[in-house]
Amino acid sequence: MAGTDTLSPDLTLLISLAKEAGEIGMRYFGAKNEVWYKHGNSPVSQADKEIDDFLRYAFSQRRPDYGWLSEETEDDTNRLNQKRVAIVDPIDGTRGFINGSKEWCISAAIVEDGSPTEAVLYCPALEQTFAASTTNGLVLENVERHENAGRQTPIVTGSKKLIETIDALETQPFNTVPFVPSLAYRLAMVAVGQLDAAFARPGASEWDIAAADLILREAGCKLTNPQGQTLEYNKQKVGSPALVAAHNKTHAHILGLAKSSGILH
Repeated sequence: MAGTDTLSPDLTLLISLAKEAGEIGMRYFGAKNEVWYKHGNSPVSQADKEIDDFLRYAFSQRRPDYGWLSEETEDDTNRLNQKRVAIVDPIDGTRGFINGSKEWCISAAIVEDGSPTEAVLYCPALEQTFAASTTNGLVLENVERHENAGRQTPIVTGSKKLIETIDALETQPFNTVPFVPSLAYRLAMVAVGQLDAAFARPGASEWDIAAADLILREAGCKLTNPQGQTLEYNKQKVGSPALVAAHNKTHAHILGLAKSSGILH
């Protein structure tokens, strides 16, 4: 990773706070961790709340004029009137975190006028950092970047249900990989060429995708809805439509395959 003196101040801050938050998460990973459930049977753990409390306090102390949107913080709609907003998921992939999967991330982005400008996905159990800014481009630590060799059958991933749907198709437009609990990590796998594409059904929230979106963009990829349109952030309603992430050169082709096979609506 580039020295912090070469990174933008906001990206330096996000990386630093994410790594501190990762230390909190690792204290609970594979250890005692109280768990409860919220709407949609979505799990929340003691680790989620402690990381969220740390990040919200530490970030607001350093950037008091920025708004805040997090999965584990009650939404303050004052953020809609602020030029810059931090969008955070304390643990992306909580269910996997609880079950011992290493593919969980602390996801944090800064959005300005609806578009992410700084982003980090820090994966403590894997000791990997995916980061990006519109100033510094893509910044990786302990992550190998692969060049897409133009695979005849694209390698893709998605939710468990979507993977099952693809695998059940009579004609196989895609090869799939085993389910990865963190949506943000799946998108990052596309950014570094480990996968050709990742799909998501409707319902992902801004905190699931904002950081990964910028990492994709700075890696020469894009995240869009089924109509091929990119996303805007810091909206009143934070849910997203179905999504597809792929390299800019192959995105239209993969989107076409997804539509013709009926897996993306």
